[in-house]
Amino acid sequence: MKGWCFTATNEPLQLLDIDEPVPGPGEVLLDVKAAGLCHSDVGVMTDPIWMDRIGFTPLILGHEIAGVVSALGPGVDGVKIGDRVGVCPSVGVGTPGFQRHGGFTSKFAAKVVELVPVPDHLSLDLAALGTDAGMTAYHAMVSRGRVEAGMKVGVIGFGGLGQIGARVAVVRGAEVHVAEPNEAAWPAARAAGVADIVPDASAWAGKGFDLIVDYAGFDTTTRAAVKAVRRHGRVVLVGMARLEFTLDTMPVILSEIEFLGSAGGTPQDIAEVYELLVAGHITPTVTVIDFLDIANGLDDLRHHRITGRLVSRPG
Repeated sequence: MKGWCFTATNEPLQLLDIDEPVPGPGEVLLDVKAAGLCHSDVGVMTDPIWMDRIGFTPLILGHEIAGVVSALGPGVDGVKIGDRVGVCPSVGVGTPGFQRHGGFTSKFAAKVVELVPVPDHLSLDLAALGTDAGMTAYHAMVSRGRVEAGMKVGVIGFGGLGQIGARVAVVRGAEVHVAEPNEAAWPAARAAGVADIVPDASAWAGKGFDLIVDYAGFDTTTRAAVKAVRRHGRVVLVGMARLEFTLDTMPVILSEIEFLGSAGGTPQDIAEVYELLVAGHITPTVTVIDFLDIANGLDDLRHHRITGRLVSRPG
C-alpha cells in the first residue's frame, strides 16, 4: 500500500510502498476513509525536537483517522466488520503518526481500546476531524478549562482548534471573546456567536477574563493571556507554535493564576464532540483534499494558507 512517509527533519514527505498491516490480538484493520491534516504533522516535519519522539523512519504520518472495520484480529469482541469508527490517538498505546504508522494511507491497524463509534448521521470527514482537533479543543475548554455558563472566556487563535473551542464555550453559555490576527476568519467567529474579536490578545490586558485558552501558543500570545485573566483566573495552553517561551511570573504569583497545559483528550471527549457535531452545535470549517495532495496540504498549513481544517480521503 502507499503511504505518505516522514523520513527526516526538513525533508519532503515521500509517498512510499509500505507493507499492509495485519491486525494482531486486540486489533482491527481499518479501511481508512478520512484522515485529518494537523499542525502537529508540520511540527514533526520541521522541528528537530520531534525526532526524539518518533518511533522509526520512514514513518507514515497522520493521527486524525476515521474508517470502516474490514478485518478482526484474534480475541476481538464488541467490534464487527463494517463498523464505522474514529481512532483516539491519545490512549497510551503508541500515537499514530508518531510511535507507529498513521493514517495517511489506505489501511490502518487500530487497537480496540482506541476506537470510538461514529454516529450514523455523522460523515467520516467530520469523524476524523473530531478525533484530534475536536477532542483536543474540547478537552482544553471543558476538562482542563472547566468552562461554565456566565464565564468570560478568551480564545486565542480561531483556527482548526480555536473555532471548535470557541463554539463549545458559546454552547455552554459563556461570554466568548476571540483574538485572531487573520481578519478573513472573523466572519466565521461572529457566526459562531462570539461577543468580540481583536487581532491581538495584548488588547485584553487587565480585562479580567475568567478563563483564556491559548490554541496558538506563540509565546507572545501566552504572555498576553496571563496579563488578561482576573485574580484566580485560569490560562490553558494548547498551541505549540513555540516550544519555549518567557513568562512574566509576577501576575502568575501575585494574582494566583492557575496555569495549565492541555494535551489530547479521551475517547469520551471524542464521543461528546461527535454528539455536538451531529446536533449541529459545532460546524467547523473543513476542506476535503485528495490523498495525493497531502504533501501540498501540509505545506499550505505550514504557511498559514488554510482556514479551518484539512481532511484527506484515500483514493
